Amino acid sequence: MATGLQHYRPPSDDGNTSEREALVLEHLPQVCLIARRIHDRLPDYISLDDLISTGVIGLMSAIDNYDPTLGVQLNTYAERRIRGAIIDSLRDMDWAPRETRRRSKLIEAGIHRAKQRLGREPAEEEIALELNIGVAEYQKWLADVQSVELERLEYEPGDGAGRNLLHFISSGEEAWPSHVVEKAELVRILALAIERMPKAERTVLSLYYYEELNLREIADVMKMHLSRIAQLRTQAILRLRSHLERVWLTQPRRRA
Repeated sequence: MATGLQHYRPPSDDGNTSEREALVLEHLPQVCLIARRIHDRLPDYISLDDLISTGVIGLMSAIDNYDPTLGVQLNTYAERRIRGAIIDSLRDMDWAPRETRRRSKLIEAGIHRAKQRLGREPAEEEIALELNIGVAEYQKWLADVQSVELERLEYEPGDGAGRNLLHFISSGEEAWPSHVVEKAELVRILALAIERMPKAERTVLSLYYYEELNLREIADVMKMHLSRIAQLRTQAILRLRSHLERVWLTQPRRRA
């Protein structure tokens, strides 16, 4: 909501600190919401309060750099700054164990090999077989890996609404004609990949990223255990990452 921003300038320009503080308080619920969504996918030892504090820094940066003449609401503009600040802080912490990151790569590679061998998207049991582990062990890997997959894929739906699933182009270059073309092609590639997914994974992605349900709500809708929903979401994301790394990243770039 852009209320009160038409005449707002950063404090360095006119010292209007009180107006800035009022805007921070007004948009603090947005920070808490984003921080909680990210925290839901993290190990228990990561502090929610720390994520919120970092998100507030991102919000303040958004307020100080916001230009209402561009016709974009502050909450829309601030979301990326808030989320980016939190994700950057997590990357700096390097909180994910090396073994967990290794397993994430192993699963991606296993999905690709099984897909090549079968000529279709592999089932969970087939991925586990490719990795030479049992299904129960594979599911444990998924549970561990889910916290690593923060913002690896952020895909903006057609109208830009809802959570992002695939952020591939930096905000400063989004208006470049070449990137507009690339983004359209990327959306097409992802849409086809999602369409070929197992139905359960496709449903989880739709409910999570488009309908903005949390994992517990999705578990209620699909009548599955919460941990199973988390596994399906992680497996779906790893499928997309495996697909993109071999299709999108290796194809020639179009130029405007």
